[in-house]
Amino acid sequence: MRANPGDRLVVMSHHVGERDRHAVILEARGPGGSPPFLVRWESDGHEGLVFPSSDAFVEPARPPVR
Repeated sequence: MRANPGDRLVVMSHHVGERDRHAVILEARGPGGSPPFLVRWESDGHEGLVFPSSDAFVEPARPPVR
């Protein structure tokens, strides 16, 4: 898994009725953009290091609309 600042990390829910978790990747601290990722969770603004597992994926940042 590789990421760049501005990409989004999505962690899939494991339970019916729970929402997936979304975070903005602030920094990739591993070599070549690999984990761990410093993220800011969109639900509450909390920042922390994440070592994503197989239930997570990275959504690339969208380029700005001109």
